[in-house]
Amino acid sequence: MSLMRRRDLLLRSTSALWAASLASTGGAAWASAWGTNNGAELTRLLVQDTDEGLALSYEVRFDLHRDVEQTLSKGIAVVFVAHAEVFEKRWYWTDRRIASATRRWRLAYQPLTRQWRLNFDGFSRTYSRLSEALEVLRQGSRWLIAEKLGEADPTDCYVDFGFQLDTTELPRPLQIELGGQSDWILQIERRVSVTPAR
Repeated sequence: MSLMRRRDLLLRSTSALWAASLASTGGAAWASAWGTNNGAELTRLLVQDTDEGLALSYEVRFDLHRDVEQTLSKGIAVVFVAHAEVFEKRWYWTDRRIASATRRWRLAYQPLTRQWRLNFDGFSRTYSRLSEALEVLRQGSRWLIAEKLGEADPTDCYVDFGFQLDTTELPRPLQIELGGQSDWILQIERRVSVTPAR
């Protein structure tokens, strides 16, 4: 049997197993693979093919654990990251990654002024309440994650989106102390198809 034939049979059997799994669980397998952690919820995710390129809009809902808020109150900054990767489906091989984009927010409390400072993309703003600062990073509108697709068909493209609290940006002693504590796990991953331009 040729290599191409074996690969085709493997893809067909894998697709059949995946479809059977979704049918028997009502989609639970997909939710498990791309779920949420620690009460975080992705309430909106849309990727549109526009004249400027691929524009991503999202909204996440989450509350910080008390331990995270206590760490912030001591003046230790916490970093949040949003990441998107654009792929083109290929039936004959692994999917091709077309582009990727990342956003980072650095949130810190300033005890002297009792203000919350949020740094993003070289800009900095202050807020009187933590909830106000969190509301800014919880949502994004028309974030340009890739230029025009060129020859790629938008209907053959999808985006893997992720949002998380990046504990690797914490001071090293605190990272060691935390270990794998679930209180600090805030991570969302989701896959979405590209909406073609109208």
